[in-house]
Amino acid sequence: MFDQFLWVVLPYIVLTIFIGGHIYRYQRDQFGWTSKSSELLEKKLLRVGSNLFHWGIIFVFFGHVMGLLIPVELYESMGVSEHQYHLIALIGGIPAGVAAAIGIIILCYRRISVRRLVATSSTGDWISLLLLTIVILTGISATFLNVDPKGFDYRTTIGPWLRGILTFRANAISMNSVPIWFKIHILAVLGIFAVWPFTRLVHVFSVPLRYLSRSYVIYRKRSPKNI
Repeated sequence: MFDQFLWVVLPYIVLTIFIGGHIYRYQRDQFGWTSKSSELLEKKLLRVGSNLFHWGIIFVFFGHVMGLLIPVELYESMGVSEHQYHLIALIGGIPAGVAAAIGIIILCYRRISVRRLVATSSTGDWISLLLLTIVILTGISATFLNVDPKGFDYRTTIGPWLRGILTFRANAISMNSVPIWFKIHILAVLGIFAVWPFTRLVHVFSVPLRYLSRSYVIYRKRSPKNI
């Protein structure tokens, strides 16, 4: 029953909070739908840490999509063997994970070492930063512990479980053989999704696409006669 709760009930609770929370937040707090940039308080560490974290996490995200959402059968039909996939995953995943890890460590150090940031940080900032750190460090640890191509295969266990969640055919049995470090990583990810709507992480969905079609702001120089 405990496994059923962790890997079937809990994901849907988190998914409900994630979707409902964003709708509620957008309806009640549109002016707070921002990343609340702290660049004015400190720039040097932010420039390095933010770039490493964001670029690293983008590549990590697409790596997860390729590894978990795309079935093994599709790769096999394309002629990609298990060894080839594993090699590609390591070559692309390890640098991206290391970059994201270094970036989040720098951002954590920045957050706790700059007094003005400590004074202006909210509870949501600390919680999201802590969970992101756990997610990234457990993820990269799981990657290094699974370098052996004959080791644990997440594409035939976690992959089907995740696709089952998204298609409303969740099955906790798929998670029985998953190592503990992968389970901690997944639970930390669920934690991130649960708090996401109530933190500055909502800025991920704030891509200013309307700027592309917005009219230009025209500035005219005043004539000396009108001054």
